[in-house]
This record gives sequence, C-alpha cells and structure tokens, in this order.
Amino acid sequence: MAGFSMIAGPAIALAQDNIDTDQLIPARFMSVPRKDGYGPYLLHDLRFDSAGAPRAQMPLNRHADVQILVTRRNFGTGSSREAAVYALVDFGIKAVIAPSFGDIFASNAVNNGLLPARLAEQQIEDLIDRLGEGVADMRVDLDRCEIRFGNEVLGFDLDPIWRLKLLNGWDDIDMTASHGPAIAAFRTARMQKAPYAMLAGAE
Repeated sequence: MAGFSMIAGPAIALAQDNIDTDQLIPARFMSVPRKDGYGPYLLHDLRFDSAGAPRAQMPLNRHADVQILVTRRNFGTGSSREAAVYALVDFGIKAVIAPSFGDIFASNAVNNGLLPARLAEQQIEDLIDRLGEGVADMRVDLDRCEIRFGNEVLGFDLDPIWRLKLLNGWDDIDMTASHGPAIAAFRTARMQKAPYAMLAGAE
C-alpha cells in the first residue's frame, strides 16, 4: 500500500447520515473474489433500482472519477465488514469527510489507505451546501491536516498514529515493524535480565 501526503481531485456531497456498512456493500456481493474488485457494488442499492437501472438522483451515478466524498454523521457504522472499505477504495474514493465514523470502519479505512477525515457538523453542512448536486475540485493535505476548497482552509481531526500510517502506507504490522530496533533492544535486555523467562533455545 502506497503512502500519500496530498489528495487533489473531484469531490461530491452525499447528503445523508447513518450510511452503514450494509449499505456500502450489501452482503450478497461479498462472495465476489477480492481480486475482481468491489467498486461496482459500492452503495449498490442506493445507486440502482430493483431492475438494476441507475438512479439519476444518486450523485455517484452523475459524476465519474470522484476521489473525495463529503457526507454526514455516523458514516460506516454497522457491521465490521472490511469489504465496505474495499468497495470505496476500488471505486476510486481516497478520502471520506464526515462529522463522525463507525470506529471499526475508520480503523479498517486507515489500514487500506482510505482517509477518514472529521470536520464539525456545521462545516460539513457548509461544504454540502457549496457542493450542491455538482462536483468540484478539493485538496486534502495530510501533512497539515487541512482541507482546501476554493479560498477556504479547514483543519480536520485525525488520530496522529493514523496520520503516520497513511503518510507511510503502513498497516498494523508495518507500524509494529517500524519499532524494530526498540523491540530488539528490549528483547536483548530482557534475555540478560531474566533468561529463565525465555524459551529454551531462544536466541
């Protein structure tokens, strides 16, 4: 997974709250092999009617190549399915900006290179109003934790560890490995201080 410091691209508003992981990818599509991509199934039942025809009022159907999604509170709540993040990433979404996220969803997002950026509700509503039903360029600066839209600069909230992981393209294993020298030093000191605590034959 590649790290990044800047996202610059088309943004749209999805003016809906409580979009849960069951909506992000309905369970019936989760048997599709990961290598085939989950992008086509993102928000499937909101994007398409029962006959499979695209819903014209759905923003993701009106605008191609969207990279930034601005939406309302409680995005990604519900079940812990990581496939919800896969669907967003495979569709081309690189950042979701909302007042709040489901905890497990946000963690899964970071581990898969998707930025969950938090703004205050009023800031979100202002962005939704300005975006309307259209699409506009937006810049998300991960170095500064800032969103630039037109002449406006908005600072967003992000856990510092999550920011580090996204900047470097790290998952949890990579994050642990980054502390390799400290882990090795601790192990050496521990073996010297308490050799009885180590497994027989451990070096």
